[in-house]
Amino acid sequence: MKKYLLLIAIFGYCIGFAQEKPIPSISVLGTGTVNIVPDKVLIKSRIEHTGKTAEEVKRKNDQVVDKVIKYLKSQGVAPKNIQTEYIRLNKEVNYNTQDTMYSANQAISIELVNLTDYEKIMSGLLSSGLNRIDGIEFRTSEKEALQSEARRKAVLNAKMKAEEYASALGQSAGKAIFISEVQTDHYQPVYRVMEMQSDNAEQQTIAPGEMEITVKVNVTFMLN
Repeated sequence: MKKYLLLIAIFGYCIGFAQEKPIPSISVLGTGTVNIVPDKVLIKSRIEHTGKTAEEVKRKNDQVVDKVIKYLKSQGVAPKNIQTEYIRLNKEVNYNTQDTMYSANQAISIELVNLTDYEKIMSGLLSSGLNRIDGIEFRTSEKEALQSEARRKAVLNAKMKAEEYASALGQSAGKAIFISEVQTDHYQPVYRVMEMQSDNAEQQTIAPGEMEITVKVNVTFMLN
């Protein structure tokens, strides 16, 4: 009985060892990139005032915010594209003079779905009392389709690399046995508004350039 159990144990160990034998494979990192001219822009704006009382600065800020939101809606900007990022009220004391000052600021992000509206909207925002632009971010309405295209390119790039490596060894890359996406990025240059106000409606103060969408994937192929 003991010999029988010992044989079973040895047989099981041999099977386990055979199953753990590594499969000849090759792992590569594939990269796919798609470029697109953006058709949308996100304006990161802020309204801020300072004064001697909290009530005063909040009142001034609230008045400008109301004007800004009403103006944007009058220009056809959808409410979902107007978002308050934060509201802050700060108290500052000058310990040398013992004077107290208050500052209120409210950040509002505004997405324009048509880049051609930028100059007109920006001029109207400044006329409404908005007094700070923190930056802009270019976007595209084709985000999902471009991500899919970048993924396809990344997988094809991985296959090409695997075949090159295998060929150098006198072998060939077989079917894929593992794949994972390790990175999806939306790169675009950071543009700042160069002119806060323009007397010329035709003046261009932004340059959209191109957005670059990059996807990276890890793929493991069988090595024949």
